[in-house]
Amino acid sequence: MALFEPALELELVDCEVCLKEIPASEANSEEARDYVVYFCGLECYAKWKAQSDQPDTRREGSAG
Repeated sequence: MALFEPALELELVDCEVCLKEIPASEANSEEARDYVVYFCGLECYAKWKAQSDQPDTRREGSAG
């Protein structure tokens, strides 16, 4: 009989904003149309949300 159980591998994901690795079970997520993004906390989510709410001025044809 083994004295130690092997450690379970945790699925890690990267925070979309700060790129910190976090367990998928602890991550906050936002589902987009084609993908899911993960955040280590509400602060990173708010930062991402603020950036995604701004119009992208780099697109072709957006400048007059």
